[in-house]
Order: sequence, then structure tokens, then C-alpha cells
Amino acid sequence: MSVLTVAPTEIYESGDSALRVVAISAASEDNWLTVHRLADWLEDCGAEGLHAAVPTYDSVLVEFDPVMVSAGQMRAFVKLGLGELGRSAGSAASPREFDVPVVYGGEFGPDLEKVADYQGISTEDVIRLHTEKTYTIRCLGAPAGSPMMDGPAFPKPVPRLKDPRLSVPAGAVSVAGRQAVIAPAVAPGGWCVIGQTPLTVLNIRREPLVPYKPGDILRFRQIEVGDFHALAGNELAPREAEARP
Repeated sequence: MSVLTVAPTEIYESGDSALRVVAISAASEDNWLTVHRLADWLEDCGAEGLHAAVPTYDSVLVEFDPVMVSAGQMRAFVKLGLGELGRSAGSAASPREFDVPVVYGGEFGPDLEKVADYQGISTEDVIRLHTEKTYTIRCLGAPAGSPMMDGPAFPKPVPRLKDPRLSVPAGAVSVAGRQAVIAPAVAPGGWCVIGQTPLTVLNIRREPLVPYKPGDILRFRQIEVGDFHALAGNELAPREAEARP
């Protein structure tokens, strides 16, 4: 079992009740693994005064109760965690895989042609590039646990909309910059919507509210409008769960 490569980090105070730990390696994958493993270690240890450890692409926000623990004490605990990561093996847990059916273009993907024109490729090429790779969920964002992922291999970063929409439907499949995302719930948005999945992503009666976590893998596949209506109401679930009777 390989030992985790721990990226070098810098630690900054973020107000009087949080620290921001930033991984600064030139290797983005090492940065991502470091901050997510650190967040897991912090949460598992349950240090006194620790409220939460929220990881992103290359940093983790460590929130704590300043009445119970000082910033200096929490900084020392974070450094202890980084040291432990350097002596531990990489996680053997396998990521779960999710299949995401999508109708592209038209009313379901109003920005598909705009993205194609900007990239200088056809709409078919946009769909091909979007569906030909798998996507690792890097972190969960707003709103409602949106799965934030590295985007398709488009020739250029995708600009955001000049005039954001006041309402983007749940299930909207969008791109911006070099990132991709699915909207779990209705919300305003400035990303380019290229399609929509009929599957329900957010379930307020479930814990956790969304079925995936950082490190899990999504794959998009194109479907027709008739399939969209047939699948509407089904919940997004990992492939292994779908195979159970």
C-alpha cells in the first residue's frame, strides 16, 4: 500500500474562529488529496472545540470555538494531523461510481450552442467531450451540495454568463471555466447550462442530503427526451446500489 504524498501547506487565520490550510504543491492532485485526507483526519479525531473541516480543491477551512480552543492550539493540532498523514498509507476505499443520464441542448440545455460557438466546435463535439471522460467530485459547493468537478477537455475555458439566470432548474448540467457541475436544487446561476438530468439529486429526507461525496466518480451519458420523462422522479444512486435487488 502506497504512502500518501503530503503537499506542503500554509496556514492562515480566517477571522477569530477558523484557520485556512492551503496546499501549495505544483501537483494539483497531491493538493487535493492532502486537504481532503486532512479534513477526514480532523473530523475523525474530534478535537475539543473543532466545529468542522470543510475541504475544497486545494484548501480546507478549519472552524473552531475560540472560547474552547485558541487559534494557536488548533494550528498545532492541524500540524499534528499533517504529520500523521505523512506516516499513513493512502486510503484503500474505492470511489463509488454514478451514471448520470442527460438530455443536451434545446430547452434542457439552452447554452449548448453558445458554448460550441465560443469553442469553435460543433454541438456534437461539445457533447462528445462532455461524455467521453469520467469526473472525480473534488468538493461539494453551493447550492445544496453541488458536485464540483474538473471540466471537459474543451479547447478554452468557458466564460460565465454576462447576465446570470434568476432560476436554474434542479438537475441542470453546467460548465464554466474549467469546471463542471450538476445543480441539485433550483437556484440562481451564471454557469452555462448545456443539459439536464431527470434524476433527483437532492433529497431533504435523506442523510446525507446528496448521495455522493468528494472522491466519487460521475459519468454523463446522452439520452433522448422520451427517456428523460421516463426516468423523471428516479433518484441518483451509485451503480452498486442500482444492481441490488
